[in-house]
Amino acid sequence: MSLQTLDQTKAEQFAERMLGLLNSSSLTLMISIGHQTKLFDTLVNLPPSTSQQIADAANLNERYVREWLNAMVVGRIIDYSPADRTYALPSEHAAFLTRLAPADNIAVYSQFIPLLATVEQQIIECFHQGGGVPYPAFKRFHAVMAEDSNQTVVAALEDHILPLVPGLIDRLIQGIDVLDVGCGSGYALNRMATLFPNSRFTGYDLSEEAIGIATTEAQQQRLTNVKFQVKDTTQLNEVEQYDFITTFDAVHDQARPDLVLQNIYRALRPDGVYLMQDIHAATEVSGNLEHPLAPFLYTISCMHCMTVSLAQGGVGLGTMWGQEKAFELLKEAGFSSVEVKNLSHDIMNDYYINKKR
Repeated sequence: MSLQTLDQTKAEQFAERMLGLLNSSSLTLMISIGHQTKLFDTLVNLPPSTSQQIADAANLNERYVREWLNAMVVGRIIDYSPADRTYALPSEHAAFLTRLAPADNIAVYSQFIPLLATVEQQIIECFHQGGGVPYPAFKRFHAVMAEDSNQTVVAALEDHILPLVPGLIDRLIQGIDVLDVGCGSGYALNRMATLFPNSRFTGYDLSEEAIGIATTEAQQQRLTNVKFQVKDTTQLNEVEQYDFITTFDAVHDQARPDLVLQNIYRALRPDGVYLMQDIHAATEVSGNLEHPLAPFLYTISCMHCMTVSLAQGGVGLGTMWGQEKAFELLKEAGFSSVEVKNLSHDIMNDYYINKKR
């Protein structure tokens, strides 16, 4: 290919886009810092203020706060008044950057970018050698996932997610046996245990760290109807023990998702229901061209979900396994009735309602 034969207009447009991506990725790092330091939450409660006033309110170092603020100004995220050198966060921007609006706080997801960057060199090695990067290599992953889960799952459980299954809330009130596979830090299960004291809840996860967090929270809340255990659910041998089983974004990064789904089917009682929340996508990449989060999700897949599966000698299904593959594996597991539902607050996930009969 000769550069002289290029469509110059198309080339210039792409160059402009690349510059935009470079700036946007840089701002994502700054947004993650703003979220973790609670600078956005501080700004939303302040009138237009100087960098020193903002730093004092947030109990942070002024020089770092000032440089961060300036990145936000040139990124058109924070407003700046040169006359009095004050900064302000517009309310329209605060609606997507602060903890006041948990369901819409996109700043939470910005944390994934610096988190994934910490394993970049290991991922590059996998490109050359194959294999994968194991879970322990991802520092803060469980903390970020727990925050993600809090705003997409926990906050929506009672009013949106559980009502997707007809009659489920009444059964939970009366008392049933519930299992959460890949429960992570246990926030969803502890919330359900609080809401429905007559039901009995069990959570399994591979991570000792996550199970430790879940158990500690349950103890602090004095919950006696929930228990957590470190367990590889590809080895789950329970038969017809549960009335309701859940997975929240937990199937696609399993080493053997097919075995996990088969074990879930076996563990479910004949009249039970399995609720699988997983990523909204098509299996074929051409079906995801208009997906608003496709680049983000394929990146997470390559640098986390796919690689942690491969690190365990798994199939490396990946984040974007899609509805078609999900239906295939659910049917192979034995589920004869599979229905997909969506929630307006959650553009990231599909909700599969699965019944044995």
